[in-house]
Amino acid sequence: MTLFAPIHRPTAPTVAVDMAADGIAAASLEWRAGQPVVVAHAVEPLAPGALVPSLTALNTHHRAVVAGTLGRVLERVGRPRRIGLIVPDLVAKVSLVRFEKVPARAQDLEQLIRWQVRKTAPFPIDEAQVSYTAGLDGPEGHEFVVALSRRSVIEEYEALCAEFGAHAGIVDLATFNIVNAVLAGSRSEALDGDWMLVNVSADSSSIAIVRGEHIIFFRNRAADAEDTLADLVHQSTMYYEDRLSGGGFTRIVLAGAGGGDLDEARRELEQRLQLAVTPIDPRSAARLTDRIAVAPSLLDMLAPLVGLLLRDRDEAKV
Repeated sequence: MTLFAPIHRPTAPTVAVDMAADGIAAASLEWRAGQPVVVAHAVEPLAPGALVPSLTALNTHHRAVVAGTLGRVLERVGRPRRIGLIVPDLVAKVSLVRFEKVPARAQDLEQLIRWQVRKTAPFPIDEAQVSYTAGLDGPEGHEFVVALSRRSVIEEYEALCAEFGAHAGIVDLATFNIVNAVLAGSRSEALDGDWMLVNVSADSSSIAIVRGEHIIFFRNRAADAEDTLADLVHQSTMYYEDRLSGGGFTRIVLAGAGGGDLDEARRELEQRLQLAVTPIDPRSAARLTDRIAVAPSLLDMLAPLVGLLLRDRDEAKV
């Protein structure tokens, strides 16, 4: 079992599966003439309440329904034996931790990180799956992006895939891989400046602020929280300006919109941030086959899948 944190991990699979509260999606990718191409995709809706993402509790409330849906999706993308698995943001607690000095041994660093995040873990740390990736270094020390989840919850998702012979070699969070998709589509551009990703799913909203290629802020809010998306954006922006030496965003990317009105969500964000908001479009990272017009809902569905599949694109064999 591997729950990976964002950006740049080796040995990406060629099929990714995204298990969300409102549906299950999958996509497969090939390299053609040196360019990544999405060659197949599938999406099936889930009945409300069948899959309820949670950090601490059972996620699959109607296992037969979820398994049946997953089986149909995997069938449509060729019954893969090896997959990358995307799980909802709500199944992990994401933290950014900083150390003045980093231990030389990887084992010592992992123990230090586990000791740091255990203070806020909602369950015993020995029940946790903890992963991390190096963040942005600065004069105050070395930063790490840490994802903490309950091991039994991740095993729950993995076991569903294993029923159909699909081994999840990579398990990662949805918003992390939308960040990956944006970065993969920007390889030819300078990644200077700060940018914000707003990801609105059926069960929660997440905000990631990225400086170049490094996440410097992450916050997730459950859909049933009292504060609105506008409140979440405002609070995140204030923290960015006051605590992260924020000098303004170069771009705002909107993903998901929770299956609702994408235009309405974009207008609300533009009014709040006074900056144009761009809907996510993974076609800048991977070409689609035989499609002239693509619905925004399909682009939203493909974004995290493409992000995971291109996490090691620089090492892809053409």
